[in-house]
Amino acid sequence: MPIPAPNLYPDFNTIRLSHVCLNVSDLATSRKFYTDILGLQVSDESDSHIYLRAMEERGHHCVILQKSDQPGTVEVMGFKTFDEDDLDKAETYFRSKGRPTSWVERPYQGRTLLTSDNMGIPLEFYHKMDRLEPIHQKYALYRGVKPLRIDHFNCFSSNVDDSVAFYSDFGFRVTEYTEDDESKRLWAAWMHRKGGVHDMAFTNGKGPRMHHVAFWVPTPLNIIDLLDLMSTTGYVDNIERGPGRHGISNAFFLYILDPDGHRIEIYCSDYQTVDPDLEPIKWDLKDPQRQTLWGAAAPRSWFEHGTEFVGAEVKDSDLAATPIIAP
Repeated sequence: MPIPAPNLYPDFNTIRLSHVCLNVSDLATSRKFYTDILGLQVSDESDSHIYLRAMEERGHHCVILQKSDQPGTVEVMGFKTFDEDDLDKAETYFRSKGRPTSWVERPYQGRTLLTSDNMGIPLEFYHKMDRLEPIHQKYALYRGVKPLRIDHFNCFSSNVDDSVAFYSDFGFRVTEYTEDDESKRLWAAWMHRKGGVHDMAFTNGKGPRMHHVAFWVPTPLNIIDLLDLMSTTGYVDNIERGPGRHGISNAFFLYILDPDGHRIEIYCSDYQTVDPDLEPIKWDLKDPQRQTLWGAAAPRSWFEHGTEFVGAEVKDSDLAATPIIAP
């Protein structure tokens, strides 16, 4: 099935991904992991929430840790629009697609539209977020893996073709994709708004579930430093996959799990995709360098483990094709 042509003039203008709210069991345990190990900075905190940002970010938060009786689930994924009018246009758009819409109050954000995609992933759109002072040159604050910014989401979808068609219609563009040669269906796809390889990606599997949230770091050496830190501070078992380099995206990567099982990718060295007529790159599902240009093959957990979204019904995929899995 061919990937859809990009919609260069969508009904509303999404700039980029913005933030994610993760449900956790113990705020103190999660705070230690996200600040001392990853190196995110606390913007604010209470008995129920911790708001975090990365070093280059001026917005108030890119991660919200929420104490919950449903730990290991995802509350919502957030995106920023170009202007205020885009929020009203987005409401009209999602209603026309039969998706639920409501206006919600979010601390440190202006008007916020809550909706969901065709698979039930909860999404929120906003334009204004409180701005904080720049800290990217406050080098005394740098610790952990030294994350610069949130980079992308990757989600399991029970039908990648349908997910790609839905996001493409409101302006996301495919940069790379994997096609199952037998069925000619999409097994995975990478889609962007901000001019990198992806803001949102979809992988075939039981879904919707979050596969991972990724953070951009300056160099591969930051990832090596993180591995040394995790292996000597009690987190060696939280290292799931890597380091290595992806064929898709060309990114140097590491995958780790937080204390509640949310998967995090540490990521650098992908490429620019600003040109609107850039042709997507196609990969064969059986190409071993697709997922790993070099490095150990992905373990089975990487294809099977994900964190569910609150309120979203999870369905099995009917696409049985499988890539190479480590023994």
